[in-house]
Amino acid sequence: MNNYDKQRHVHEFVGSVRLAELNSDDVHNHRFAGVTGQAIPCKGSHIHRITTRTDFFNDHFHIIDVFTGPAIQVGKGRHVHFVYAVTRESDGHRHAFIIATLIENPIGENDHC
Repeated sequence: MNNYDKQRHVHEFVGSVRLAELNSDDVHNHRFAGVTGQAIPCKGSHIHRITTRTDFFNDHFHIIDVFTGPAIQVGKGRHVHFVYAVTRESDGHRHAFIIATLIENPIGENDHC
């Protein structure tokens, strides 16, 4: 078994991009969801890569390809990650978005409390 066969530490995410094309008849947003890449050690913490695409609206979708910020502790040894970024351009525009990942290990599989 190689390292690609083992999944050690990822987060789920779900979100919507902000509205675009505000001064047109095509005002819209998109939704997205997925699972981050594996943890990448970074400056005493770690980050994750998020690569996905939005849902399809009218005639286009957008690519999201970003890295999260470092872990933000939320108590009981758990953490989330935060991202503020923009999508890749498609159909002549981009969308800003914010992601707060879901907590890792949501069912507390290894907790002994």
